[in-house]
Amino acid sequence: MENLLFCNFCGRKKNEITFLISGINGHICNFCIEKTYSIIHRKFSLVEEQKKTEKEDQFILKKPREIKTFLDQYVIGQEEAKKVISVAVYNHYKRIQFLSSYQKEEKKTEKIEIEKSNILLIGNTGTGKTLLAKSISKLLKIPFTIADATTLTEAGYVGEDVESILSRLLQSVNYDIHSAEKGIVFIDEIDKISRKSNNPSITRDVSGEGVQQALLKILEGSIINVPPQGGRKHPDQKMIQLNTENILFIAGGTFDGIEKIISDRINQFSSIGYLTREKKIKKEKNEHYIKNITSNDLKKFGLIPELIGRFPIITYMNPLDKIILKKILIEPKNALIKQYKKIFDMDKISMNITDEALDVIVDKTVQLGLGARGLRSFCEKLFLDYMFNIEKIQKILNVDKNIAIEKLSCL
Repeated sequence: MENLLFCNFCGRKKNEITFLISGINGHICNFCIEKTYSIIHRKFSLVEEQKKTEKEDQFILKKPREIKTFLDQYVIGQEEAKKVISVAVYNHYKRIQFLSSYQKEEKKTEKIEIEKSNILLIGNTGTGKTLLAKSISKLLKIPFTIADATTLTEAGYVGEDVESILSRLLQSVNYDIHSAEKGIVFIDEIDKISRKSNNPSITRDVSGEGVQQALLKILEGSIINVPPQGGRKHPDQKMIQLNTENILFIAGGTFDGIEKIISDRINQFSSIGYLTREKKIKKEKNEHYIKNITSNDLKKFGLIPELIGRFPIITYMNPLDKIILKKILIEPKNALIKQYKKIFDMDKISMNITDEALDVIVDKTVQLGLGARGLRSFCEKLFLDYMFNIEKIQKILNVDKNIAIEKLSCL
């Protein structure tokens, strides 16, 4: 009876195949199962590719002015930096969006390749460098990750390899390589990997110049073998190949001490002696030397020329004055005061704060010198007791100048 069994799909007899799977009224052999699986797998692959293509077609790139208008909702001031980043991001993603269409056109005309332009942001702490990068990714709805350059070391030493930056980008999109290859990577504290000294040393600069050398291949745009779990703790893990050609890198750093380098360059021909009135006026105009930064200044600070060349767009963040800090407290879409009002509103408490109280917070922040980050520290101190005794507060909470002085007097 078993010799009479055959596959109802291809007609092979049982002695001609490896095994048969029986159904209610028929049988199927292993050859037909494999063929069916390959057809289904190929069909699903085509569907997935079609979905990705549709997703790319739905991506609408906004014009630079529209990008800046969006950034204005989250970042107060920094007009020059927002303008530079808006144009740079627009050109970068315009290049990506039309790159595939250019490659499909089989024309005899000369092919022009547009190279990407990474961005270097320079400014004091708390001026909005990270916030700018986050806001851009929020607008374009693209993969985004923040990496800290201080933890990076040269390959083979204790610390993280530069490839771990790309591991975080992959993890942010659940290892979707296609999406990760069009994301944004923000490398914070880039100034901390500057060359420690111009003098030769018997020890290697593994967390300085060594890291800069390792970053070159990633920034330039090449296929990198990325460990999916990051680090070197799993040497047997299978590497993922990631093309960094279309990944936009934005680096930020305070570059503490670079203003001295710039001022020495600008004032190197100034005469010796007392400052005249004209010289004093000129010095006041050049108070924020960061505006005059050049690639040579970055080289003197400790960045190698190869790394500087991979950041063709260099822009700066202005120091925050009292007027800007006060606006940051109340004007942005996610302003601090709006956040605290929402927190109290959850307990059905209406919180009101006077302008004079805001001035006290701003004055304390300026004294601390932490930029916009300092605002949250003082706000937390101001509202701490009210939040701790939240059940004792009636429907309205009023915070005036005297209360602010009393709460923040010890700081």
